[in-house]
Amino acid sequence: MQVYTNPKPDQWATLTQRGSASYASLEPLAKEVFDEVAQKGDKALMYYTEKFDKVKLDDFSVTDEEIELAKARVPEKLKLAIQKAKENIYRFHKAQKTNEVKVETQKGVNCWQKKLPIEKVGLYIPGGSAPLFSTILMLAIPAQVAGCSHVLLCSPPDSNGELPDVILYTANLCGVDKIFKLGGMQAIAGMTLGTASLPKVDKLFGPGNQYVTVAKQLATQYQVSIDMPAGPSELMVVADATANAAFVASDLLSQAEHGPDSQVLLVTTDREMIDDVTEEIERQISVLEREDTARKALNNSKIIYFDQQEEALAFTNFYGAEHLIVCLENEEDFVNQIKHAGSVFIGNYTPESAGDYASGTNHTLPTNGYVRQYSGVNLDSFLKAITYQKITAQGLQDLGPVIEEMASAEGLQAHKNAVSIRLKKLANE
Repeated sequence: MQVYTNPKPDQWATLTQRGSASYASLEPLAKEVFDEVAQKGDKALMYYTEKFDKVKLDDFSVTDEEIELAKARVPEKLKLAIQKAKENIYRFHKAQKTNEVKVETQKGVNCWQKKLPIEKVGLYIPGGSAPLFSTILMLAIPAQVAGCSHVLLCSPPDSNGELPDVILYTANLCGVDKIFKLGGMQAIAGMTLGTASLPKVDKLFGPGNQYVTVAKQLATQYQVSIDMPAGPSELMVVADATANAAFVASDLLSQAEHGPDSQVLLVTTDREMIDDVTEEIERQISVLEREDTARKALNNSKIIYFDQQEEALAFTNFYGAEHLIVCLENEEDFVNQIKHAGSVFIGNYTPESAGDYASGTNHTLPTNGYVRQYSGVNLDSFLKAITYQKITAQGLQDLGPVIEEMASAEGLQAHKNAVSIRLKKLANE
């Protein structure tokens, strides 16, 4: 990790540059896949699954029998861990439910808002080197709490055309209606457009590689919304002399092992912490199974020292990390001034891994600086708000002249007439 000392604000943009790839080159392929799926449906899904995943499937649906066999094979200890995580995640997301809001804005003018579930949601769970069953918990549980009537899941099959047992177990545990052995751009296209076997959804959730990211962006052109822009994982740790260097190093490595394009930053006001964390990283990284991946990620990562905590705070808000760990003596004051972060972890005994798996908060978070505009996935991500209003005759008599005046000022005569014709009737009664 490169070390920087008291960098000036005009250097911050360069220091915080993410290594996100340009997706422009992949757009033609995504459009090709979408066009083929639109025209040929399941046949196109089969073609691209064989082409990209090197496996030939005649049916993508996971059967009840496959689910039961998978459930029997998952170790009991892992089942118990997943069930405990589910309890915490369910509890936290259920607490996010809000009551209907009803207000009489003026006498006789009643307005209210009600939140309703998005009917059909599609969850994408990446495959690759590790089955991300934790992401199922983070997406299927709030969908269940929200009351979404149809929840389907797609995940890429292995070379044998199967999904990991733990993926099937977790999806079944969390109430997923249909599970499909389907990945990549073709899965996103299938859920966006719908085919004979794959239902069309209203909103897509879940992380993925650059191909999936481009496909999700394209999906928004087909009246399907997405959870948020996605990118490589990132973590910032802000630490002073009260932080435990071994803990800090472990947190940095926990994100570095995600992928070679992950980025981790240590921001510190203690010079000794730099050497201590560097030594701990070398000690801990050598025993990691994903050591090569972590080392590549560390090449994109930085340690930044500031003399003043005020500068460290300003830099923290400038970066806007997906995950932010704060280990400071005056943590409360610092945390209260954070404006931009996906999820914040406070104190020496709050590892980022807790949020990834089982504390209860959601780990599906905006990256690449999008924390300035987007929230992480939460219960509201699976809901839509509808507003209602009912105006009494007296209410319209009082409010009508205001509407007439404004409609006239905008030159919208029919808008004014919709009020005027009612007021005339009331005046003649």
